[in-house]
Amino acid sequence: MLSVLGNIIWWVIGGLFMALGWFLAGCLMAISIIGLPWARSAFVIAKFALIPFGRTLIRRDIVTGEKDVGTSDWGMLGNIIWFIFAGWWLCIGHIMASLGCFITIIGIPWGWQHLKLAGATLAPIGMTSVTVEDAERLYGVRK
Repeated sequence: MLSVLGNIIWWVIGGLFMALGWFLAGCLMAISIIGLPWARSAFVIAKFALIPFGRTLIRRDIVTGEKDVGTSDWGMLGNIIWFIFAGWWLCIGHIMASLGCFITIIGIPWGWQHLKLAGATLAPIGMTSVTVEDAERLYGVRK
């Protein structure tokens, strides 16, 4: 129930616009064939940015049990290219937004969500969004 309430407040204070921004970025990347790997990752982050409370991001190969292009060396190369062209400044933007949330005590949970998104913007290729319960089951520990 708290996750639902947190997500509703998140939408109202700007999370919906963040998710739409990531979705738009994914659509722009999908225009070119070269941008398709980044587009898929942008859509994953858009989904996570839409409903971040009660969810977490983990590597896709942990969920599926097998490597794919995004979790292989090609995915690492894609993440390096992403970091150079987009990741670092998106990370800075999320960190700045988190600092704005951390100013008030009531904004701390939303600040943590911005920090989760900041980490995801550094290397999004090969990541997927799962519930916290699924992540605990897959890792065997609380994340």
